[in-house]
Amino acid sequence: MNNTIDYKRLYELSIIEKEELLNNISELKKNIQELEINLEKYKNTESKKKYYNKNKDKIIEYIKEYNKNYTRTPEKAKEYNKRAYEKRKNNKNEVAKESI
Repeated sequence: MNNTIDYKRLYELSIIEKEELLNNISELKKNIQELEINLEKYKNTESKKKYYNKNKDKIIEYIKEYNKNYTRTPEKAKEYNKRAYEKRKNNKNEVAKESI
């Protein structure tokens, strides 16, 4: 019976595999950092900052006017709550049908 296990070879393979995994992880981390930098370009653009700084007073006035004019009556509140309840109920039924 020639079923000897070459432990030295298995150890070498495990070390090689571990190094490959570590290299892969480091590459993925670099990729994540690059993507985060690109995302920041889209999230924090200078044009948005300039617009809001330039029109800050107009935006604040608009919000104040909206809050003065907007009133939530009890009838509207009941209507919103009823729609939300029906939507949740429909979603539950759809999920239950899909699982069957």
